[in-house]
Amino acid sequence: MFRSSPIYEKRLTREDISCQRGYPDSQAPYPMPHPGGHSVAPYPVPPGGYGDPSQAPPPGFNMGYNPGQPPVMYQPGPVPEYGGPPGAISPAPVGAPAAVPVGVPPGLEYLTQIDQILIHQKVELLEAFIGFETNNQYEIKNSLGQKIYKAKEKNDCCTRNCCGSLRSFDMKIKDNMDREVIRLIRPFRCVSCWCPCCLQEMEVQAPPGTTIGFIKQDWHPFVPRFSIQGANKETVMKLEGPCFACNCCGDVNFELKGKDSDKPIGRISKQWSGLLKEVFTDTDNFGIQFPLDMDVKMKAVLMGACFLIDFMFFEKVGEANQRSTVFS
Repeated sequence: MFRSSPIYEKRLTREDISCQRGYPDSQAPYPMPHPGGHSVAPYPVPPGGYGDPSQAPPPGFNMGYNPGQPPVMYQPGPVPEYGGPPGAISPAPVGAPAAVPVGVPPGLEYLTQIDQILIHQKVELLEAFIGFETNNQYEIKNSLGQKIYKAKEKNDCCTRNCCGSLRSFDMKIKDNMDREVIRLIRPFRCVSCWCPCCLQEMEVQAPPGTTIGFIKQDWHPFVPRFSIQGANKETVMKLEGPCFACNCCGDVNFELKGKDSDKPIGRISKQWSGLLKEVFTDTDNFGIQFPLDMDVKMKAVLMGACFLIDFMFFEKVGEANQRSTVFS
């Protein structure tokens, strides 16, 4: 059998000695053998050791984990809203300004900071395909596309499909915490430009149960006109639309004017939403502009006026055409 020569053993001894230079005598340069086939690391062992090496830790367990401190987990936020900043979450504005004016109804604090509102009606597939009228639903947003309120019509099936755009309803406007902040009440009224006693009107409450204003149609044989009134039915502003309220590839503007002035101070615009939506559905988009320092209650009343205009001139049921003038 082959036997190693003493010279070879001596040479290995010299190489081992040269490798140990620079290390303390108490430390081994490489992991030293340990009973059971395991190795001991050359760095200091923490107090308490590493546990029994013959027992493997359970899967997923982190050795040295301190159970007293919970791990930091990433909580994904909501899906960004349309129109928000790229790559960022677009939550609805939360909270009120630092100094809220006295007399602002609860839930309307944010209206004191803006001068325009966008209203988008949701597409109802059942209504689009078979013509069955459903409760209208809307999203109310600021100029950045952030949703600040949501609105939903409330009435019965018979009223919607028999009375058409003239139907009575209660509309609840809620904030993003699902609290009702505004209620719109529209009674049933007939359509006749020759009958001043059956003109359209709507009551606005904020909070629900507290009347803050009214929208009333003023009699005129050709032009749609409305009075924006306060809680005591005193006229505060006027709203006047075009003689022919039809958005043929363009916007329809209803000018907001002062009580005794012809100078526009704002407007309600029916915006063109595309050929397919205009022809096959009654889904509407509106924009409301008003002075920033306007009474917040009147801003809420203008929201009600926008919904009344939508039902009067741009709502159609089944195969019926939309109403374009005060005659139809």
